[in-house]
Amino acid sequence: MLEKTVRMNSLFDFYQPLLTNKQRLYLERYYLDDFSLGEISEEFNVSRQAVYDNIRRTETMLEEYEEKLGLYKKYQERLALYEQLKLLAPDDFPGRAQLLEAIETLEKLEEEGVS
Repeated sequence: MLEKTVRMNSLFDFYQPLLTNKQRLYLERYYLDDFSLGEISEEFNVSRQAVYDNIRRTETMLEEYEEKLGLYKKYQERLALYEQLKLLAPDDFPGRAQLLEAIETLEKLEEEGVS
């Protein structure tokens, strides 16, 4: 379950602009705020089943967006490349500090782009 939660939160970060306001709110409550279906249904004055159905449909949509666009996969690949670059920089390389600083700056830009 934790793996699914992490994945849904990541997909949500990338694709939330493509969701309706209600879809965003339900997913935020469920995955980010850890609300139960009952708590969400009370807040929005709908049935638990309606909340459940909406969340499941939205999860499917997020997976379809990722399948078509691959933004999360590409993001993970870039992070892995940054780690490789850090490991490949020899300790005796004169510009190592600047190289590592540049890599860290790129990583920060990645994080800002996702949020």
